[in-house]
Amino acid sequence: MAGVEFRPPSYYALAALIDGPLHGYAIVRRAAELSGGAVRLSTGTLYAVLERAMADGLVTAAEPYVERGRKRRDYTLTQAGRLALQAEAVSLAQAAETVTRRLRGRAGVVPT
Repeated sequence: MAGVEFRPPSYYALAALIDGPLHGYAIVRRAAELSGGAVRLSTGTLYAVLERAMADGLVTAAEPYVERGRKRRDYTLTQAGRLALQAEAVSLAQAAETVTRRLRGRAGVVPT
């Protein structure tokens, strides 16, 4: 993930961790919320994203614990993860600005 564009599931899963550590189900809920419902992470997708992010040093995992009878593990965004996420956010903003500017330049097309 580091140094390459994030796909929406990865982007929103990591963005879910900006405010602090979360367990898997909380990441799924927060990613859906942040994306306006556009990203609905399946369990398989979430844990594949987290495994890649941990391998790339973007996320760390805490020791498992039990909460309300369920085994959980919290995930935390690392400084490298924050930097990668910020770089992707800047890239997405620049791409959106480029497209918006081009659309404005076309007669009769006015983006909202």
